[in-house]
Amino acid sequence: QNYLDNFWPDLKAAHELFESITQARRERESESQENHGKEYPEHLPQEILEAGIKSGRYLQGTLNVNKHRAQLEAFVRLQGCGSKDTG
Repeated sequence: QNYLDNFWPDLKAAHELFESITQARRERESESQENHGKEYPEHLPQEILEAGIKSGRYLQGTLNVNKHRAQLEAFVRLQGCGSKDTG
């Protein structure tokens, strides 16, 4: 801001761009605080997931993704199972 004010006071486009970036950053920080520092919001609250796992409605597992073909190859290893279950 100081640089623009001191060296480019008449460059309206640069000042508008700076304000736009500043506003976007404030909004992102605000969203981050609302999500308790998490980058992405959770799909379901943790309590619902835990209850669903206990009732058998949901299964808990680990998603393994092929780092070389991430969009094509992945599998889920269910917790407590020795074999690979795909899905």
